[in-house]
Amino acid sequence: MSTQSAVKKGKQVVNELLVRPFPQNLLIRKPAWGSLLFLVVLFVFIVAYRPLQVHETALLSFQLTVLAYCFLIAMAELLVASAIARTNGFSPKGNWTVSSEILAVVLLLLGIGISTYFAGFVMEPASSRWNWPTFFDSFSRAALIGLVPVLLPSLFNIRYAFAQETFQSYELRDQVKDSQEELIQIESKAKKEHLEFFPHEFLFAESQGNYVVFHLVKPDGPVAISIRNSISDIEAQLAAIPHFMRTHRAFVVNLKQITSRKGNALGYRLSLANCTHIVPVSRQNAREFEQAML
Repeated sequence: MSTQSAVKKGKQVVNELLVRPFPQNLLIRKPAWGSLLFLVVLFVFIVAYRPLQVHETALLSFQLTVLAYCFLIAMAELLVASAIARTNGFSPKGNWTVSSEILAVVLLLLGIGISTYFAGFVMEPASSRWNWPTFFDSFSRAALIGLVPVLLPSLFNIRYAFAQETFQSYELRDQVKDSQEELIQIESKAKKEHLEFFPHEFLFAESQGNYVVFHLVKPDGPVAISIRNSISDIEAQLAAIPHFMRTHRAFVVNLKQITSRKGNALGYRLSLANCTHIVPVSRQNAREFEQAML
């Protein structure tokens, strides 16, 4: 094999790895609990090993000074993690990959490094910190220390990056309207909004902020209709239909419209009839989904 072929093959392997599904870092998936865990781990690590040049202040002991630093840094970490969670790491909803995880870790470490530098202004005289050497020293030390609590969840989940994906196709189940089919009426938090459809017309519903978008197949083709409501409330309104399932925190899908699934232990990506959208199945719902599709 030539060097050029080896390089090309290596790039292909890396690109395939970067787009593999990956479990979302705990700090991103649950920002509040993650920041609390981050605070505890960071405090214990700094007090035990003293990797930073932190010393007691005129008003606080060494332990309280470290706690104050850690609290300010944890608040910055919470803000960064919440921003990443809200944007899903700039990836499509339900599609968290190895590259998303790497980007999240880099952004978290940047936030930790920068916030550590500015936290020093609260604890020490500003005149002694307002210079580039102090910034780079503070940033680099904090980023290296932050690797411990930030990378631990990622390292725990790294085995999923190499899990083999499977593919399975499904025959479409009977979706012809019959005389016994009852019209579904969806209630909205906005009184002027109204939506009704038959079960066979429903493809999936997706949460988008304060709205839920219903994807339906009407006689004249597919349509998308937004209703002001939460996905949990919509799930409750659709609970009477046994083949409507909540597969993800943001999706409810009609199991009878599924044509194929692709994925592994991390969850699945579903293709539906009359639809180009991909609907995710989360890792937590994968087993229930498998049972429902038997």
